[in-house]
Amino acid sequence: MAKCEVTGKRRAVGNSVSHANNRTKRTFKANIQRVKILDKDGVTRSAYVSAKALRSGAIRKAIPRKVQIAAAAEKAGRKAAK
Repeated sequence: MAKCEVTGKRRAVGNSVSHANNRTKRTFKANIQRVKILDKDGVTRSAYVSAKALRSGAIRKAIPRKVQIAAAAEKAGRKAAK
C-alpha cells in the first residue's frame, strides 16, 4: 500500500471485534490518491497524497495541459481549438 508523501499516512492495523468479542486482525487503509502536483521547483509530477492533505491545501495540484493551452490562447487573444 502507498504512503502519503505529505502527511506520512499509511495502512494501520487493528482488530475486527465480533458480537461474541472474538478478535481477528484487520487493516484500516488510508484514503490515498495518486494526483499530479506542482513540486517546490515548479515541476509537475505524480505523487501519492492523502485526501486530508488535498482538502487542507498542503499541496498544489497541477493544472491540466488542456487548461494551460486554453489560457495561453485566450491570453494571446484567439479562441482555443477544442
